[in-house]
Amino acid sequence: MADKLDLVLERTIDAPINLVWEAYTNPEHLKQWFAPKPYRISEIDMDLRPGGIFRIRMEGPDGFDTGHGNAGCVLEVVEGKKLAWTSALGPEFRPAEMGEGCESFPMTAVVSFADAGGGKTLYRAVALHRNEADRDAHEKMGFNDGWGKCAEQLEELARTLAVNA
Repeated sequence: MADKLDLVLERTIDAPINLVWEAYTNPEHLKQWFAPKPYRISEIDMDLRPGGIFRIRMEGPDGFDTGHGNAGCVLEVVEGKKLAWTSALGPEFRPAEMGEGCESFPMTAVVSFADAGGGKTLYRAVALHRNEADRDAHEKMGFNDGWGKCAEQLEELARTLAVNA
């Protein structure tokens, strides 16, 4: 699926797929890892069905704040295997307005989960962009470091869920 307009992050997460999926799709869990610390998710709206809302508000100690956050649209949900959403559309597939900063360009995220054996999960996140300028802007904003740090935080939380199961 990856081409020159995509940014891709792959990790093998040391937690079973069901717990990684839970950490990704439960809003209270997502708040704990979806922003690279010390940034945090202060608000979240998720309706995991095609046409449902996917909206986060990220805040940081440096005054960074996405504001109310643009409401994106869930495109696809395959239980335990795949989640896709876009900022190009709002809920119910309505065209979205772009905001500022990290919300200034449309992007589609396709996240997949596969059994890597031994109680581990192959996690793959692909950010699709409409052109090279948007891809480059996203990369310069810190896609690899930011999304990589979030993947580490996802693993930490999923492992905690395993201990508490």
